[in-house]
Formats: sequence, C-alpha cells, structure tokens
Amino acid sequence: MKSSDTHRARKALFQRGIQRGALTLREIDAALPDDALSPAERWLLFYSLRAAGVEIRDENGVEVPVDDRPPTG
Repeated sequence: MKSSDTHRARKALFQRGIQRGALTLREIDAALPDDALSPAERWLLFYSLRAAGVEIRDENGVEVPVDDRPPTG
C-alpha cells in the first residue's frame, strides 16, 4: 500500500470513528491490512484514535485496550 493510500485510509478511519464514536478491528484491518503499517505505526494509529475519543472494538463488541507504550523491537 502506497504512503498516500495509507494516509487517505487513516484519514477516512478517523472521520468515520469520530462520527460514530467507535471502529471495529475488522474495519481497521479492511482499510489498513497488517502489512500496511509497522507495529509502531499501528500502535500510534490505535493510540491516536483513542485519544480522539474513538473506541476500538473486537468482533464481539468488546473494547480493545491500547497499550500505553509502543511496541519495541
């Protein structure tokens, strides 16, 4: 996925998440497959969504916790 595509996908996720107040992991994965972001970039996305007031939920509707620190390594 190109950087500009990734940027647009993240922007759309933020808009949708802020509007609805929540996103599912499935929605995030569909917009940004695992290989589109490094683990640290993925953490930053989740952390930023939470900071913007967007809940991240799994397929059962349970809120997914976001670690306070980015992954190392």
